[in-house]
Amino acid sequence: MPTPATKRYALTLDLREDPELIREYRRVHSPEGGWPEIAEGIRAVGILDMEIYQEGTRLFMIIETPADFDFESRMAVLATLPRQAEWEAFVSRFQRTRPGATSAEKWRPLERIFTLPTAASGPSQATGA
Repeated sequence: MPTPATKRYALTLDLREDPELIREYRRVHSPEGGWPEIAEGIRAVGILDMEIYQEGTRLFMIIETPADFDFESRMAVLATLPRQAEWEAFVSRFQRTRPGATSAEKWRPLERIFTLPTAASGPSQATGA
């Protein structure tokens, strides 16, 4: 759960249905296969943490940022950073997106529909304590 001084974004993107492309996509997102300039740019625009999860062809990304982070303006800055356009063109061959799309255009935001309620204080009625 993000702290009060941070916020979290959840986004999704679909990969092409090609096991070989999916393996290569995973490789270029590994510590050994990633482009250092891309990670540097992500941090430079103020993103504190980023994780990508996969299930089949569906990707799910969580981004954690400072509470005052403006997603649209910071993603516009990210698109201008060194090698970012080259990276987007490179990874687009793996993704089911339109040619020339920026990262912010490819990754679609998810709507949060559930948050685990805070536990009630005091004795639990279920245990009789």
